[in-house]
Amino acid sequence: MTNRAVIHTKNAPEAIGTYSQAVKVDNTVYLSGQIPLDPGTMTLVEGGFEAQAEQVFKNLAAVCEAANGSLNHIVKLNLYLTDLDNFAVLNEVMGRYFREPFPARAAVGISQLPKGALVEAEGVMVL
Repeated sequence: MTNRAVIHTKNAPEAIGTYSQAVKVDNTVYLSGQIPLDPGTMTLVEGGFEAQAEQVFKNLAAVCEAANGSLNHIVKLNLYLTDLDNFAVLNEVMGRYFREPFPARAAVGISQLPKGALVEAEGVMVL
């Protein structure tokens, strides 16, 4: 039988719905999508796409830390953008939070995200 645990931290936005911030199964952590909400106010950060991307990675990092890991333990990262013209900025911001070897990654253009967010990130972390 696998060892399963729900991961939760107040340093990232509370789950808005029927999901957990992350679920750990043995040494693998499945990270739910993070949008750029300030965990203290549960409102979108201001300042445009770059500020939102920064907050997404801060939120993701907080959940990783709650699972005793870091962003650098992420092996698969999925990114969702409402405007693919922001792709270069996303790469720049991601470079501030990740170091080589970088995770496998997908970046997908979508029409809409919760609460009007411009970017969302989720992934899989192996400890």
